[in-house]
Amino acid sequence: MVKQEFSKYERARIIGARGLQISMDAPILVDMTEEELNGVNYDPLRIAEKELDAEVLPISVNKPMPKRNEKALEKIKVEASSVSDAEKEAAEKAEEKDISEGGEMMELANSGEEPEASDEPIAAAAPNPELE
Repeated sequence: MVKQEFSKYERARIIGARGLQISMDAPILVDMTEEELNGVNYDPLRIAEKELDAEVLPISVNKPMPKRNEKALEKIKVEASSVSDAEKEAAEKAEEKDISEGGEMMELANSGEEPEASDEPIAAAAPNPELE
């Protein structure tokens, strides 16, 4: 029989379940002397841990593997760019020129002027009678 490796969560679950069985008077599967039982203070969890370490527990964990997808992945096609760097830079400069000439937003952002203050009063918060 192959020794099964358990994660810390699986170990905790197995030891807890077996400890509960032992605390409800299930027979102990490991030969322990009275001195060893006194050494662990008859603690069911420690006894269950010794049983698990001795590999005498008839408990196994089913770890299902994920389903495999047999479809071949499509290869990504990388097209070679026929546009040179100089052409890209020229297109970017033309776009920037169009934006700077025709955009009102650019003028407002670069004008450096402060926005005009409104003559409307700011609404004051209503007083809270519970705080007074």
